[in-house]
Amino acid sequence: MTPIAEVEGRRVALSNLEKVLYPATGFTKGELLHYYATTADALLPHLRDRPVSFLRYPDGPDGQVFFTKNVPPGTPDWVVTAQVPRSEGPARMVLVQDLASLMWAANLVTEFHTPQWLIDAPDEADRLVLDLDPGAPATVVECCEVALWLRERLAADGIEAYVKTSGSKGLHVLAAVVATPSRRVTSYAKELAVAAERAMPRLVVHLMKRSLRPGKVFVDWSQNAARKTTATPYTVRARGAPAVSAPVSWGEVEGCTAVGELVFHAGDIAGRLEAYGDLLAPLFEPGTGAVVP
Repeated sequence: MTPIAEVEGRRVALSNLEKVLYPATGFTKGELLHYYATTADALLPHLRDRPVSFLRYPDGPDGQVFFTKNVPPGTPDWVVTAQVPRSEGPARMVLVQDLASLMWAANLVTEFHTPQWLIDAPDEADRLVLDLDPGAPATVVECCEVALWLRERLAADGIEAYVKTSGSKGLHVLAAVVATPSRRVTSYAKELAVAAERAMPRLVVHLMKRSLRPGKVFVDWSQNAARKTTATPYTVRARGAPAVSAPVSWGEVEGCTAVGELVFHAGDIAGRLEAYGDLLAPLFEPGTGAVVP
């Protein structure tokens, strides 16, 4: 029988708790659910009021991995959903607004991906993101160098930047902006990527073309488009180990000299939250949104 947990007054079915999702580490589904339950206070503000795209991997990263944007079959009626405009027509998507919804969604075994806008203004970005993706032999060390340049470039425009790991090989540079049409934020992000390439031509590329990327950091500016999503802070990734897209300090970025220094797994996050709190919490403070030039 599937265990039923009561979460904030809601009955949530939690299945296959002993199932090993990450064979290399023995990390189980029960441990994944425990991670999300204990990280909820930090994670939920990054999910709230943003439609969620689920990258599901119910049999672990080595099994089938697939995106789900529409409301999944069997979604409880108490989970908040909303109609979201799309180029192919409107769709209904999930909003993870509370702990019960988070635990229901986590039971699906999923990465959480969210757009840079809130549901009440689906074409007005309140976030800017630059995804730094290294092409081998470049690594996160080179991403850190690029991130520091972008921090200074954004500061020159009056925009304070924050940073997190992607949970894979690279980094995400983030900033809060006042509500701005997504197309304008995308254009500005591209300007930043082009400027970075001009300043560091041996290190940076702003085009996605694979042949240009070996040994360089691709600054992906396109994730600011209204239709795009980015891995949500604190989501566990469908990788060989339960790596997390974890907020990091600029001091950690400045001090990074080796590939493994900015790799954090689910078991690391409770300690980091206790020591630092949510390093991305300033994104939610009133009045922090900057004007996009």
